[in-house]
Amino acid sequence: MLVCVPVTGDGQIDLRWGRAARVAIADVAEGALAGWREFDVAWDDLHDQGSEGGHHARVARFLREHGVQRVVASHMGPDMLHMLERMGLSVRLGVSGDARTAAIAAGEAGPS
Repeated sequence: MLVCVPVTGDGQIDLRWGRAARVAIADVAEGALAGWREFDVAWDDLHDQGSEGGHHARVARFLREHGVQRVVASHMGPDMLHMLERMGLSVRLGVSGDARTAAIAAGEAGPS
């Protein structure tokens, strides 16, 4: 399962999803981390450039391009959550701590 999580420089869950500077995509297989890639997305800088819909489209495009199946975050706004659910993505909120550990736990959790 491909899990996307916002990350800080020290490997923790970034509390900002739609304004994250960096995200990671974890490939979780059989309860272990099979791959980990980090991307400088600059959503923090890009968030207020253009419309909210334009920003949501930017996030959606990134997730589709990378085949993400689940998003893990501390929190996100209701419009973003609705968009991700419409895309068919599973979303886990209320997550904090080590980003790799959180991604593995979310990947093990199965469909939701």
